[in-house]
Amino acid sequence: KLVEYCCAEFFKKKGIDIRGNPRSLRRLRTQCERAKRVLSSANQTTIEVDALGENEDFNSTITRAKFEELCMSMFKECIPPVERVLKDSGISKNQIHEVVLVGGSTRIPKVQELLRDYFNGKELNK
Repeated sequence: KLVEYCCAEFFKKKGIDIRGNPRSLRRLRTQCERAKRVLSSANQTTIEVDALGENEDFNSTITRAKFEELCMSMFKECIPPVERVLKDSGISKNQIHEVVLVGGSTRIPKVQELLRDYFNGKELNK
């Protein structure tokens, strides 16, 4: 989602469409991955790629709020698998003693917030 957003921004600012350029997309994806990690602990970051397309540089500031807005549909997709596991196991969420988060996306503050809310404010083990 962040790469798509940046491609649209680059097209809007420079009039250059890089979606058909695998090298440019790879370089942009690398910087978007870095930005995603930074936004787990900061409120904003800058995505910079020199000579992204036709020797034009890309530079954009992204806030955590904008990142969450772009990715909210994906973040909400983490709850149904949790509901399925609980249903399949025959355990209610009130019977869960601890919630342990493992993996990269669990570091995203909005994902943590959604899980914390789902488990009625239970503290998450990171």
